[in-house]
Amino acid sequence: MRTVPRPGYRRLLETRLGRFPAVVFLGPRQCGKSTLARTLRPSRPGRTVAFDLERPSHLLRLRAAPEEDLGALQQRPGLILIDEIQREPSLFPLLRVLLDDSRRRARYLLLGSASPDLIKGASESLAGRVGYLDLTPFLAAEVGRTPARLRRLWLRGGLPRSFLARSEAASLEWREAYLRALLERDVPAVRPGLEAATLTRLVTMLAHLHGGLVNESELAGGLGVTAPTVGRYVDVLEGLFVVRRLPPYFANVGKRLTKAPRVYFRDTGLLHALLGVADPDGLRGHPKVGASWEGFVIEQILGALGQARVSPRAFFWRTHGGAEVDLILEMGGTILPIEVKLSGSPVVSRGLLECMKDLSCPLAFVVHGGEDEFPLGQGVRALPARLLATPDRLRDSLLHPRRRRGR
Repeated sequence: MRTVPRPGYRRLLETRLGRFPAVVFLGPRQCGKSTLARTLRPSRPGRTVAFDLERPSHLLRLRAAPEEDLGALQQRPGLILIDEIQREPSLFPLLRVLLDDSRRRARYLLLGSASPDLIKGASESLAGRVGYLDLTPFLAAEVGRTPARLRRLWLRGGLPRSFLARSEAASLEWREAYLRALLERDVPAVRPGLEAATLTRLVTMLAHLHGGLVNESELAGGLGVTAPTVGRYVDVLEGLFVVRRLPPYFANVGKRLTKAPRVYFRDTGLLHALLGVADPDGLRGHPKVGASWEGFVIEQILGALGQARVSPRAFFWRTHGGAEVDLILEMGGTILPIEVKLSGSPVVSRGLLECMKDLSCPLAFVVHGGEDEFPLGQGVRALPARLLATPDRLRDSLLHPRRRRGR
């Protein structure tokens, strides 16, 4: 299978390695972390030594004599790479000691498929000693900037083997196998206890809830388990980068606002596999097509801004009266409301104007499925989804719209 260069993430990773003695490089399984890490080898001084903890021989070697192996290696210049670090959390206290050793000359790159909060002891052991970088599935800027490529990315998702598969059928088959491995191996490895059939039902229910509010009590009633049990397993799915819980934005505006988070699958390819969407025609005719597009655009915006070295906090906004905005970006003192529309002829919604008024936002945006950028009036500007393929232009359009109009 061919590879897709990811120069934006490579530059970010190189920068982190230049600033920190160790970098924790995280992302969903099979999103390309190991492939990208291998491209760093020619650019790092000294030797690179790699341990893959999914290989029994490497795992046993580090379990048997970790201080002897890592302690000796780190005294020479180079890069020590440990893949699937979450499989051996007992290494974190040792790494803390090694990182503080004055004789250390090597740097560490720790690859993982689970968030630090999900890896016992990771956050506490390495706090203040490491940099972090999350790798997303493919972004629009990385796979080609044509409308056809964007639609393919939306349908298949950005996991490399799915996006690069030889046919729609092969892509779907790979994603179904990925989901089976996730539910039968990855989730139980982090939190054993829930039967595979119940876990599969929960994930399927979340797929049909994609873009909607999470009510753990209702989900629990349908599964025959408790609400705290549902909450714990959604925590695990979020920690494995499968779903995103988008929290509501609160401000002192004297209104009753929704308190429950929204849930989105971070990769629309996995969402479509769970919904039984096999091809473009099936996607266009599916009842969840609008919610799917909404989640896709949100993930692409957050990923593109991350590559453009902007890390906003993300929320949604919804009142009990039904007024809502899909995405609220908070960057420093700036608040940007963003609506997502599949149509190429968007209009300004009542909810967007109400949000702008309540949050005192002079500007807002509608990201749409058409090709043109144009004003919608009342401080709202329409941005085409093709801008997702150009992270710097997207950042400038959101943060410096007047500068962009002057070009």
